[in-house]
Amino acid sequence: MPPIKKNKTSLPQQTAEKIRRRIHTQGMKVGDKLPTEPNLMVEFNVSRTVLREAIATLKAEGLVEAKQGIGVFIAQPKAALTLLLQKSTQTLTDTIESLELRTAVEVEAVALAVARCSLAQEADLYRCYDAYEKKAQNGEIAEQEDFEFHLAIARATNNQHFIDFLELLGKRTIPRARLREEAGLPRDPAMEITLNNEHKAILDAIVARDTKAAQQAIRKHLHNGCERYRALMREIERSKS
Repeated sequence: MPPIKKNKTSLPQQTAEKIRRRIHTQGMKVGDKLPTEPNLMVEFNVSRTVLREAIATLKAEGLVEAKQGIGVFIAQPKAALTLLLQKSTQTLTDTIESLELRTAVEVEAVALAVARCSLAQEADLYRCYDAYEKKAQNGEIAEQEDFEFHLAIARATNNQHFIDFLELLGKRTIPRARLREEAGLPRDPAMEITLNNEHKAILDAIVARDTKAAQQAIRKHLHNGCERYRALMREIERSKS
């Protein structure tokens, strides 16, 4: 009889839960500041990357907010609409629906990015693209880098609401590795290369200041994402039979 598969909790998720407990047990209130990043790394014995992923999760939940150059603070409770948007994206259906919502927002966001992107923000886009490309070429999971690329586009709009929207949904809208693992399916490194090529088309259009091409590229990218998750859904169903 095959061993029962246990649910795995990633180190960033474990760290996020420890920070939640810290906030609760110490009675921290809205506006209170968390310890510095180095101090939290020592306290929880984790790397900077793990800690930042944990903080990103808490930001997506609305529990904390980061203030540039100052630190991370306990945030105000979220309104009903915010709670609805940040509802856990755990299933393939949830993921596809989130991608459809993102399409409606990001097609307009990329048009603003084309019009408003500064040279520094253009450099940020290249940095995020290069980070993704490096992971893809090494056959590594690049979900965080995928999210960061889209977040860089949101920053290039120079409209904080687009940034807040993506951070609200969070990296949970890109759960391909987790879903494949939970279904007992092997990783698909070739998929990261495909996604990287789609990112390149978006980046090239933004740099060329071609609004129509940028909108077409990001619409195609997110539509393809929906189709890939539908294909994964069929693959999972076949694996069960």
